[in-house]
Amino acid sequence: MRSTDLTVRNPSGIHARPAALFVRTVAGFRATVTLENLDRGTAPVNARSMIEVMKSGVSRGHRIRITADGADEDAAIEALEAFVAGGLGETIAD
Repeated sequence: MRSTDLTVRNPSGIHARPAALFVRTVAGFRATVTLENLDRGTAPVNARSMIEVMKSGVSRGHRIRITADGADEDAAIEALEAFVAGGLGETIAD
């Protein structure tokens, strides 16, 4: 099992479009992946479910924990770290 803590920097957080792209990224891996909003203290949610990802209530500046468990967990974490760092498909306003 591997996890990473990241800060969401895109302007809108994880709303519908970024959630869909996040779930699509997760779908490319066999590992079990969860998403946890550390700032809201919510329980980890299934990162393969767009509804669950959106219910986590991630806004700009929130810290999240992504956990992957399975044969390709390292690749899943690396891809999701890059996706979040890149703005979840949105332009990051610094």
